[in-house]
Amino acid sequence: MAVRHYTLDFKLSAPADIPATVRGVQSIFQEQEVTETIHDTEGHGYLATFIGKNGRFGVFRVHSHGLVTFDLQCCQGDDIAQVDNLLNALEKKMKTLFPGRIKRVKRLPALRRGDEVDCYWPTADGRLVEYDIDEVVYEEDSTYQNIKILHSRQFGNILILNGDVNLAESDLPYTQAIMGSGRENYAGKEVLILGGGDGGILCEVVKLKPKMITMLHIDQLVIDGCRKHMRKTCGNVLDNLKGDCYEVLVEDCVPVLKKFAQEGRTFDYVINDLTAVPISTAPEEDSTWEFLRLILDLSIKVLRPTGKYFTQGNCANLTEALSQYEEQLGRLSCRVDFSKEVVCVPSYMELWVFYTIWKK
Repeated sequence: MAVRHYTLDFKLSAPADIPATVRGVQSIFQEQEVTETIHDTEGHGYLATFIGKNGRFGVFRVHSHGLVTFDLQCCQGDDIAQVDNLLNALEKKMKTLFPGRIKRVKRLPALRRGDEVDCYWPTADGRLVEYDIDEVVYEEDSTYQNIKILHSRQFGNILILNGDVNLAESDLPYTQAIMGSGRENYAGKEVLILGGGDGGILCEVVKLKPKMITMLHIDQLVIDGCRKHMRKTCGNVLDNLKGDCYEVLVEDCVPVLKKFAQEGRTFDYVINDLTAVPISTAPEEDSTWEFLRLILDLSIKVLRPTGKYFTQGNCANLTEALSQYEEQLGRLSCRVDFSKEVVCVPSYMELWVFYTIWKK
């Protein structure tokens, strides 16, 4: 059974009189018929926990620096009206105890913990977002990753890989940005797509009458899920892995890129939709950076002299990671130049950086 976690915070203009505060709010908790336990904080304010007969668990804390917090956990079937009455009563009592001394009262929507449908997913820069997700429409574990497609009332179906929001049916701005934001002429051109298993890039490039698109994606289960559940994104291009002007190869792109480079095969456009720039330079990210450098170098080798390489960066707030990526561009096997663009991707709920790279 899921749990609802409520929070209520009071930021005071000065530290509270702890004994007076405790006496003042005591009647609120006594009315709830709870068992109270006072804990030794070793001089760091006041801390009490409360357990109710209905399974409610509360934590009331008066911090020594002028913050008073109350956390309440309730089972999913608990009476919401009763919970609201308790929080309202505590807020009213605190305002009576501290007239003119409360700088801020903050009451957040309840966190839903352990729900059948997980609606919490972090942004790239570590902020928590609650999505309006109401259904799991697809979930599989492939050899490479956990794959989920969840339905959002606002964004449509959302593809989530290993806990990262990848693309929603609302996210055409992402696809347009990673293709050059309408500034390129794809007619009669040869295009290489790395990744892109949701089919969005493939679908949009096909509309522009290219000579040939080669798409390399390693995970058949991603393609299978998106073919059925992301049709607003991919249209019908994933119904067959080969069309009049495209071919999807379900393979690891690295050996294929090496083969193309050895054969001298080149492309007018390379669109890399494999992975975002790593968020840090910590040791655990080293393998991702190495992979990114390898893909960059191989992609530039198969790019024609007048060609362009498009890729996503990461969240605009991650300036250090983006700077690190730009440093990598100066270490490739040939000299390149680049430009970047910041785009709002609807389901990401954050600004996202995209790169255009070309040979000097």
